[in-house]
Amino acid sequence: MEWDDELLELLTIPKSMLPEVKASSEVYGHTTSTFYDTKIPIAGIAGDQQAALFGQMCTKPGMVKNTYGTGCFMLMNIGDKPIVSKNNLLTTVAWKINGKTTYALEGSVFIAGAVVQWLRDSLKIIRNSSDVEKLAASVDSNDGVYFVPAFAGLGAPHWNQHAKGTMFGLTRGSTDAHIARAALESIAFQTMDILKAMEADSELSIKELRVDGGATINDMLMQFQSDVLNTITVRPKVVETTAMGAAFLAGLAVGYWENPEEIQDIWQADKTFSPKEDRAEIETNIKGWYRAIDALEYWTKNS
Repeated sequence: MEWDDELLELLTIPKSMLPEVKASSEVYGHTTSTFYDTKIPIAGIAGDQQAALFGQMCTKPGMVKNTYGTGCFMLMNIGDKPIVSKNNLLTTVAWKINGKTTYALEGSVFIAGAVVQWLRDSLKIIRNSSDVEKLAASVDSNDGVYFVPAFAGLGAPHWNQHAKGTMFGLTRGSTDAHIARAALESIAFQTMDILKAMEADSELSIKELRVDGGATINDMLMQFQSDVLNTITVRPKVVETTAMGAAFLAGLAVGYWENPEEIQDIWQADKTFSPKEDRAEIETNIKGWYRAIDALEYWTKNS
């Protein structure tokens, strides 16, 4: 909870020029009265993903949220003691409220919604991003096609900067629909990799994943996400959870809410996706994904 002297020395940054380290929820100052008669308190401050974690009301250890944007960003509340990851995840400060610091594990998928943009802009097999669900749903399965969209390398927990986007299992019967389905499934598979790493680090079994971000409007993706994780996936009514989290932190600081428990009732689920009971096809799909990752890793090492 203070500036790191070793890093400051390495980067030749004088500590005197840096702002004072503050908690996530306190009054830092007020706006000037140039434009408004009332001075508005500035009272909530958090990083993008930390704010989303709080906006999803993941306030207890073991609660997890995943934001589906251009990439995916998953955070898991791990309580008041930081855990050093043994599975290639990051440990971060989630927030500090009333003198108590909460920590989180974090993992990032570099290419998530961006793979749908690639289908639209580069392959041109869809006109609008929203068309991908209908196209992908026009086939019953991926028919053995796996797409690892490592356009910018592979993120957590693989951290392979040399990986490239790769497709496996193409046949003469493969169509644009199979590619679209494999692209959507790749988002869920990459998320699965991070969540499994979090479970291993925390020694906790994840019971529920709270989701937000633009891609969560895709019901097919959310259902597949629930299936591969074998856990409940919950989409809230308000998916702009970063803004919600910052507002919650500010409201706590000025006394609009007494405590985080009072805010819990504000968070509401829009739709819950439960995993399929028949696991045979899902387990085959997961095995195929791991084969694709292994093949890509081998290709990278021998390039």
